Amino acid sequence: MLASSSSSAVAANGVTFKSPDDAIRQGIAAFNGGYYELAVPALEAVAQTNPAIGRYYLARIYADNEGAYTDHARAFELFKALATELQDVDPDDETLAPIAAKSLTTVSRYLRTGLTDAKLKPDVRGADRALQRAALTFNNEDAQFELAKVLLRGEGPDITLGGGDDDPSSKIVNGRHWLSRLSRAGHPGAQAFLADLLWRGKFVAKDQATALNLIDVAVTNAPPNERVWIEDIYQNIFCNAGEGVRQQATGRVADWRDRYGRRSERTVDKDGLSDLAAEPVRTCANGEVVMPIGTHTGTVSAGIEAPKPELGREVSTPPAFAPAGAATGPATGFGLAPAP
Repeated sequence: MLASSSSSAVAANGVTFKSPDDAIRQGIAAFNGGYYELAVPALEAVAQTNPAIGRYYLARIYADNEGAYTDHARAFELFKALATELQDVDPDDETLAPIAAKSLTTVSRYLRTGLTDAKLKPDVRGADRALQRAALTFNNEDAQFELAKVLLRGEGPDITLGGGDDDPSSKIVNGRHWLSRLSRAGHPGAQAFLADLLWRGKFVAKDQATALNLIDVAVTNAPPNERVWIEDIYQNIFCNAGEGVRQQATGRVADWRDRYGRRSERTVDKDGLSDLAAEPVRTCANGEVVMPIGTHTGTVSAGIEAPKPELGREVSTPPAFAPAGAATGPATGFGLAPAP
């Protein structure tokens, strides 16, 4: 709950709000809608009574490359200050722990690449420490997703599951582990990212039907602010999937949504965020409307030739993922199949 410290009016940049709670609702709702010119004064007012919340959302505005307020140097300073001030916050604190974790994760990104505007040189070790703390100490799923992507590049902290600390392949194994773990837990970003890898056969064995099932679940799980890039992946996979792949995925779609779906929690009741308006209808290059699997049986003319469904496979049990080039057999540590 985003509690306010006072019920009196607050003001910023000449704009007055009835109460801190009113500023929070208006500021975050405007932020969510992309109306930064309305969000900034409200969030500056919020920062007077709820410093962590106000500064966190202001930092996100300054870090947005698509907005009119982009200022990465200012964003870095705000995120860095939040990460420092909240370093000892209780990981179970539902309000402050996520802010601490997300601030650490963003600081890690800036440290990894450096930031010319802030005269910040790359600091890979510092980036690793910040990301590891966000992912492990605060057990934050978004940080764990970022960690998985970093590990798949052969980078990141030395927290491998096996092999030498300096063995890049062990980091890749660990990256797959985190992606699978998050996907089983219903994290939409991890599900979409893993679906794309499965579709392309990168880091894991190619499995187009599983990719289609997984990206279908990811779209269902996706929050409004993550929908565009996740739907981009869905569109690519859906449009290029042959009829055989679609039929195979359709046969287990309900089971996968039940196993790996995540009941969407309406955040409007918590922080003023509201669902975005419906996206424009997407179509494939051949004009076919992109739809959830199982609701359309048309064949795409430009699709990839689909493999035949495997006879005898229990469609209610999703197959385990294996590294590309690995021998056949049950995969361990990074499969979607539930642990016995």
